[in-house]
Amino acid sequence: MQLLPRKNKGMYLEKLSLLNFKNFESKTFDYEEKINCFVGQNGVGKTNVLDAIYYLSFTKSYFNPVAVHNIKHNESFFVIEGDYNIGGRSEKMICSLKRGQKKVLKRNGKTYEKFSDHVGQIPLVIISPSDRDLVVEGSETRRRFIDGVISQQDKQYLKDLISYNKILSQRNALLKYFAANRTFDATNLEVYDEQMISYGTSIYKKRKEFLEKFIPIFNKKYQIISDNKEQVNLVYKSQLHISSLKELLKNSLEKDKILQYTTVGIHKDDLNFEIGEYPIKKFGSQGQQKSYLIALKLAQFEFIKQQSNMTPILLLDDIFDKLDESRVSHIIDLVNNDEFGQIFITDTYSERTENVVKQSNKPYQIFKL
Repeated sequence: MQLLPRKNKGMYLEKLSLLNFKNFESKTFDYEEKINCFVGQNGVGKTNVLDAIYYLSFTKSYFNPVAVHNIKHNESFFVIEGDYNIGGRSEKMICSLKRGQKKVLKRNGKTYEKFSDHVGQIPLVIISPSDRDLVVEGSETRRRFIDGVISQQDKQYLKDLISYNKILSQRNALLKYFAANRTFDATNLEVYDEQMISYGTSIYKKRKEFLEKFIPIFNKKYQIISDNKEQVNLVYKSQLHISSLKELLKNSLEKDKILQYTTVGIHKDDLNFEIGEYPIKKFGSQGQQKSYLIALKLAQFEFIKQQSNMTPILLLDDIFDKLDESRVSHIIDLVNNDEFGQIFITDTYSERTENVVKQSNKPYQIFKL
């Protein structure tokens, strides 16, 4: 008997209501099931609308990690409300925050105890100019990208990661204590090492498995955007490729004692972004870097879709800027095929947006802000 592939569950946001969120006092949007565009000058709040949609998936802002900064000036709270259609069922999400209180997230009137239980329920991918941090910032930003993709699908991974980071900071505190008091207790340190080894090894295995699946998808996306003109690569760097975490911790003990922190482990992992054989940060043009990041996020989209059996919502923030016509049209072709569900686009040029979405032959709506 041949097994048929599971049909992907449809999902889209029907309505979004904002109250005191960033620059919006009170605003409601009714959305098209396929394509929704926000056009207008810089500073009118196009990106803020996308951020509100992001908030309902991840219970935090993509652009501003300090939650209270998302409350409109001189106001005491914000509320974001979303009405979704998930597999033909109506679902309501409400995220609210009052100054001096904890953030609250409700699904169909029921309050979540832990926000981590919600992550992955409404899969979403955002492509934004601030993704450039993945190229220009340090390794922590790229690890956060890997962790974000895996965590949407794997609750255990998220738990292990939280535990690993907790043990890591406790081990570092212990190393500082040893140095300050000119003492050393091997047995005490071993307790932390054993836990670090257990969580760290599991995280490393999952990152490795994820990247083995992810890198070919990424390469395919980049080839489409660049019209097969450039070769790119994504390389996973980890100290655990060479040695077990147990060995690494043993060999680095003297160094760790001198420096008073843990110098080895999965918290040192990184991704090398390459064009040809060279780092894209130094040798890629702005257009190539942008194409690289878009390919990375479209690969994330495809991976999450395969794993969750649900088509993520796609947010494209100012995506056409700094790309030549041919790259733009390749992205449009990618978006046109039926792999995608609901898409939100922001742009400063309304004609450009209109031309782009007209080519899609899909129902669309343009909001002029």
